[in-house]
Amino acid sequence: MKTYRSMVLVSSDPLSMERGAQQVFEKLQQELESFGISEEISLKMVGDVGRHDALPLVIIYPEAAIYGPVKNDDIHQIVEEHLYKGRIASELLASSRELTGRIAWLNARKGTMPAEQRIVLQRAGIIDPNNIEEYIIHEGYEALGKVISSMKPDEVIDEINKSGLRGRGGAGFPTGLKWKFVAQATGDQKYIVCNADESEPGTFKDRLILEGDPFSILEAMTIAGYAVGASEGYIYIRGEYALARQRLETALVSAKEMGFIGKNIFGSDYSFEIHLHSGAGAYICGEETALLESIEGNRGQPRTRPPYPTTNGLWDKPTLINNVETLANISAIIREGAAWFKNIGTPSSPGTKVYTILGNVNVTGLIEVPMGITLREVIAIYAKGMKDGSNFKLAQTGGSSGSIIPASLQDTPMDFDSFNKAGVSLGSGALLICNEETCVIDLAKVLMNFFRVESCGKCTPCRIGNERAYRILTRISEGNGQMSDLEELKNISDSLFLVSNCGLGQTSGTPISDVLKHFLAEVEAHIKLKVCPSGVCTMSSQMQDHPIPVH
Repeated sequence: MKTYRSMVLVSSDPLSMERGAQQVFEKLQQELESFGISEEISLKMVGDVGRHDALPLVIIYPEAAIYGPVKNDDIHQIVEEHLYKGRIASELLASSRELTGRIAWLNARKGTMPAEQRIVLQRAGIIDPNNIEEYIIHEGYEALGKVISSMKPDEVIDEINKSGLRGRGGAGFPTGLKWKFVAQATGDQKYIVCNADESEPGTFKDRLILEGDPFSILEAMTIAGYAVGASEGYIYIRGEYALARQRLETALVSAKEMGFIGKNIFGSDYSFEIHLHSGAGAYICGEETALLESIEGNRGQPRTRPPYPTTNGLWDKPTLINNVETLANISAIIREGAAWFKNIGTPSSPGTKVYTILGNVNVTGLIEVPMGITLREVIAIYAKGMKDGSNFKLAQTGGSSGSIIPASLQDTPMDFDSFNKAGVSLGSGALLICNEETCVIDLAKVLMNFFRVESCGKCTPCRIGNERAYRILTRISEGNGQMSDLEELKNISDSLFLVSNCGLGQTSGTPISDVLKHFLAEVEAHIKLKVCPSGVCTMSSQMQDHPIPVH
């Protein structure tokens, strides 16, 4: 393989492309040729690198210099100073992230190249996602080779079980245990399903994994198939993820050509096929049984459980369903071992977690941090503090169905058990950070509007409850609320959790319960004083044209 003295990476996620990454790439090619050094430099476009504050990015190794946001006019200086004269163009560098304290391990040196010690995103932003050879160079398919050549299926499951990996889709169910259930289920055909629907507002971590490292998901699904005795897999991908689907299609072709998917993988008796299935924009299809209905060609509505997918899933066959981020951990665990994985994060929630940071902060984007980090650390270290010196008021974790976290809980370790003890949920990985200008009534109203629109309508609590809650919150926001509304909102929230048919309905009442629990004084101010403390809601003393009855 040819040796280069420098490697230049250009971010090519959708936002980078929108901001001119393709033009930056082409200008780099021209400048490298102009200086006569194009043969000495490896230039390529890579997936999202997690820095959305300075796109498009140009990263140059081995110095690990990150330039951004880069404009065409900057390219000549970068090439002349850094790649031709060997001097870093410091004035064009993106702002750095200082990593300190107990998460300083993220600054660990890997080989001779300083880099974040990532697991899920270890290749994203480093390799060309369309090039299987680069994936292989970066330890790709080593885990699959190890599994097929030297491990029995039950040994694979045991290793995942011992690692303590828990589902990263939001529920936190032990991954190894789910694999064991499917392996023990009887059936002449079994399936592996990757849930890549990711329709939670504010969550885009799975998209960036698929765009930046698609082969890791294919390898993990193949390992899972070997472990549980499945011969076919489906990736159910959100319909709007055009670039991710394109890269998965390319990856599937390459993997099949090299024999990593298909018949007799690694010369063994094991065969495995993977299919892609695009969703049609329905939020409900992120629920695993509605997803299965959609793959089968039916309307995406949740099934009544039990039976569960582990025994009666796709076409009524035993089916293993895992989230994209969950699967992205598998190959590393097999390669490095369960003990290695257990040393990261917390004892009950090992490993790392990928978060998307949005809201009233100075730096937004994607991060991968150890389980157990606190919200205060995320805001201070990665988000570079609150925007314009504002004060932190709340954070919503995990998209619309996640919890609303008050400032009093910002030092609670962000892991499944710690959050559960605090009465909140970790969710899928979105962190919406809000300052004091955010009104909790307005926020809850927006969320309930989302749920009432996205409800599939199959069960009454969800269909009627979300609509009713939205109307009550609307009335309160207009200054026409009554104290009796608070009890009704609580009853609606409880009913949604206890009686709804699926996870959408069961979690849709979470914003209501969190607001009433942590921000009751602000809610009462809307009702008793007819004022919005945040100055967001427009109060009126008169009822609207279509008043909503209390009972």
